[in-house]
Amino acid sequence: MENPGYCSGSFDSLHHPRVIDEVADDDDDDEMVDIAGATLDFSSTDDVPPLSSGGYEVHAGGGGGVARAAGVNGTGPSKLVDPLEDLLPGVGTYEDFNTIDWVREKSKDRDRHREITNKSRRSTVDLLISVSDAFSGWLLMLLVGLMSGALAGGIDIAAHWLTDMKEGVCLIGFWFNHEHCCWNSNETTFQERDRCPQWQSWAELITGTPEGAFAYIVNYLMYIFWALLFAFLAVALVRAFAPYACGSGIPEIKTILSGFIIRGYLGKWTLIIKTITLVLAVSSGLSLGKEGPLVHVACCCANILCHLFTKYRKNEAKRREVSYYFPLKTLWRSFFAALVAAFTLRSINPFGNSRLVLFYVEFHAPWHLVELAPFILLGIFGGLWGALFIRANIAWCRRRKTTRLGHYAVTEVLVVAAVTALLAFPNSYTRMSGAELISELFNDCSLLDSSQLCGYKQPANTSETGVGNSLADRPAGEGLYTALWQLALALVFKILITVITFGMKVPSGLFIPSMAVGAIAGRLLGVGMEQLAYYHHDWFIFKGWCSPGADCITPGLYAMVGAAACLGGVTRMTVSLVVIMFELTGGLEYIVPLMAATMTSKWVADAFGREGIYEAHIRLNGYPFLEPKEEFDHSSLAVDVMRPRRSDPALAMLTQEGMTVGEVEALVESTRYSGFPVVVSQESQRLVGFVLRRDLLISIDNARKRQDGVVSASQVVFTEHVPPHAADGPPPLRLRGIMDLSPFTVTDHTPMDITVDIFRKLGLRQCLVTHNGKLLGIITKKDILKHMAHIANRDPDSILFN
Repeated sequence: MENPGYCSGSFDSLHHPRVIDEVADDDDDDEMVDIAGATLDFSSTDDVPPLSSGGYEVHAGGGGGVARAAGVNGTGPSKLVDPLEDLLPGVGTYEDFNTIDWVREKSKDRDRHREITNKSRRSTVDLLISVSDAFSGWLLMLLVGLMSGALAGGIDIAAHWLTDMKEGVCLIGFWFNHEHCCWNSNETTFQERDRCPQWQSWAELITGTPEGAFAYIVNYLMYIFWALLFAFLAVALVRAFAPYACGSGIPEIKTILSGFIIRGYLGKWTLIIKTITLVLAVSSGLSLGKEGPLVHVACCCANILCHLFTKYRKNEAKRREVSYYFPLKTLWRSFFAALVAAFTLRSINPFGNSRLVLFYVEFHAPWHLVELAPFILLGIFGGLWGALFIRANIAWCRRRKTTRLGHYAVTEVLVVAAVTALLAFPNSYTRMSGAELISELFNDCSLLDSSQLCGYKQPANTSETGVGNSLADRPAGEGLYTALWQLALALVFKILITVITFGMKVPSGLFIPSMAVGAIAGRLLGVGMEQLAYYHHDWFIFKGWCSPGADCITPGLYAMVGAAACLGGVTRMTVSLVVIMFELTGGLEYIVPLMAATMTSKWVADAFGREGIYEAHIRLNGYPFLEPKEEFDHSSLAVDVMRPRRSDPALAMLTQEGMTVGEVEALVESTRYSGFPVVVSQESQRLVGFVLRRDLLISIDNARKRQDGVVSASQVVFTEHVPPHAADGPPPLRLRGIMDLSPFTVTDHTPMDITVDIFRKLGLRQCLVTHNGKLLGIITKKDILKHMAHIANRDPDSILFN
């Protein structure tokens, strides 16, 4: 890849000799990151030195079994060093850009929990330790909720303030945004409630007048200046301090939750820089949102706080109990964390309306069954938009990764920010922030509403005010026609600019831009339906429920449904999307229109490809993620996928006895595999266990330093009892303690669809293939992904990691 060490390019840097200095510290997620030749040390001084200068091709890793004993252990002569008993630093941990062994990690946690439970019966102190261990999960969720909620509220307030700063400043306090500045003013009117003497535009401050061509040019130039400044600060901070802070973060979070190790991605520097640059990126006016990056921010909070508790700090699977392994207790703790975060957000009140939802709606007219047809039409539009956006964005991001464009990340961001600001300012609907635009489009017009979208002609008979609080449908006026033209231009602009913006080297979410596209389309359709009902209320489709003077059509509802449809087409979410839309708007009675639109958008988008935008980016970056929704319907067997193939070298393996330290080290040095099967002998090849390359090297290195007489001629044994050796010979090195005695195995005739399900549901990184107990080969997660890519006519070499 052409852009090593920077955002998604930094994962490709495994093939670059000077990009990643791998630091294998189990207790710290920060790393040595080399950006364009300048090394920034974000790691602690206690990190374990790297075992190699680059990543290993994963031939095998620490395997797991379906059932395990209380621990893999053994005892030997006192002069022997047992790595398990001595708890060597680094043994049992994972190298960067590798997949964890879920089964082994869960087994370790069961052993730990069993030991604490047994000790709790001995004394009061041990009982208190047991209670503390059980309570630590809830305390962690409390801290995560408080920290995430506080950061989310702070990000929203800061983004609102900086967004308004592009247009002017508050004279009574520069830290007030436009709305807060005019709150206490007694000189505002209902029609112009956003204008007050305390808030002045840049033209008023510089030229003394808010009107005229020169004032317009001054405001235009200041808008572009602030947009470029915020964009430059965002990309510069990301590039200099935290390359992993760019992008949405959701593709990487999904991959990490599935068991992949990306050290530093959830570290403290990433959290700090992503929080700051997210505010700057959103405030610059780029077509992006903050909802996706907020997921990354929350995960950083959880990961950092996990290191306060030993059982989470020392177990990779415990920190990921939301993916392959989702126990009921995690569901309750997730609910508790969400409750605390919501309480914290409500206390901060970032939206200024004493509500938790971002786009609160209160429509007065019910929807009718006939309207399901336009709702489904919006679903079709959302599906088409989603499929088009995914293909166009992936093509652009691939071009960014494979051409010289990737070398000029700062220039790209500045150019896109300049073009966005230049084209957005003349149109009021593209000039405002994405959240403000969506809120405007969701709005249900009131009688005195001054918005252009409410520019209707007033009826001659003023008694036609609808039923209850609603207004009767009215003919469109000049203001509404102007707004519709501006919205049509804004729709084209948003569709094009979002394709280029998403994936740049700044924090960038996709929820708000996708919702904005759908909300614009929905509002346009809603106004069209409203005018159709007004002028043709006698048509058969309107008879019986839309009489003259009634409030029949609510354009804001169409905007809400369109927003859900487009977001569903891009992300392929269904049930969760309907819940999210309900949470964002508070509109419970509109669940059916939302369901109809989201399901339609998914069906239409799936007709062009089953991948959502995040899955497409996972595949683009070559992450080892087994998509649960992807079906495997090929009739291949395990023997067809395993390695070695016919043209491959023989399978590298260790014997349980008979090999010397020098022979083991030579085998390790001559291969790039990260684990080796252990067999009885080369002749029988009966499987005994599995040992990780990392554990093997650490144990041998430690034995040479701590155990007298260990030399290259020393025998390496993996048996329970040490065989006799010559009195004048070097003592043997016993490594049974680091061997996995129950690696997961399948037979050579196991169907691959079953094997894929096993990998998905158990979170395996590899399994061994046997025939009548004899070892034949190995299947890794990477092998499965390559096989699935080959079946789907994709490039198998695009899978970079295991």
